[in-house]
Amino acid sequence: MKERLQKIISQAGITSRRKAEELIVAGQVTVNGKVLRELGSKADPERDHIKVKGKLLRPPGERVYVMLYKPRGCVTTLSDPQKRPTVMQYVKGVRERVYPVGRLDYHSEGLLLITNDGEFANAIQTGGERFPKTYLVKVTGKLDEKGLERFRTGMILDKRRTKPAEIRLSRAGDNPWYEVTLTEGRQNQLRRMFHQLGLLVEKLKRVKIGFLELGSLQPGEYRTFTEREVTRIRKKAAKS
Repeated sequence: MKERLQKIISQAGITSRRKAEELIVAGQVTVNGKVLRELGSKADPERDHIKVKGKLLRPPGERVYVMLYKPRGCVTTLSDPQKRPTVMQYVKGVRERVYPVGRLDYHSEGLLLITNDGEFANAIQTGGERFPKTYLVKVTGKLDEKGLERFRTGMILDKRRTKPAEIRLSRAGDNPWYEVTLTEGRQNQLRRMFHQLGLLVEKLKRVKIGFLELGSLQPGEYRTFTEREVTRIRKKAAKS
């Protein structure tokens, strides 16, 4: 049965559907020896000879879903040309080939999901209100009511208004902590939003994605999903 190439690639656990689309457009996917760059291209995974970056596509193994407490000082990639530590060094006990879902920047920490389920990864990254992301952010000063309202109504980044964010004071002080929930994920979004209001981010920690919480995990620790979490996340992903 023929399906869209990006779906086949993501289901095989190679990468997320969004990244698969980038690979197709870049000419790094072939079907029966022919490069296909159109995102609407289809293939039959049972019959066609599909290669991604020169490697033959193989059926996925067991689906793996991991929650990692990403420490500060590592990058959210499979490898790094600058030889910096990557999050993958913390999940060496996982047998299947997996990859991180989305990103947390080098200086940020907290909840990061890692999987080989491309459909799930795509749902998390594009799910919006189904998979909101909650952060604890320590900044160099207190927001006034006008600043809080800017978060709640949206502000202009890259010539586009951000979606409304939930924000509340989590811990008072000269350098207070705020809890912020976003339904979108632009690059360095929180750091840029606070900077626009004259504040710098000192620490940034993601504590929740959808119903999944960081819980008692410590930096560098991970756990696999429970069966109940897998069932619940698949149902939510299917609706995205």
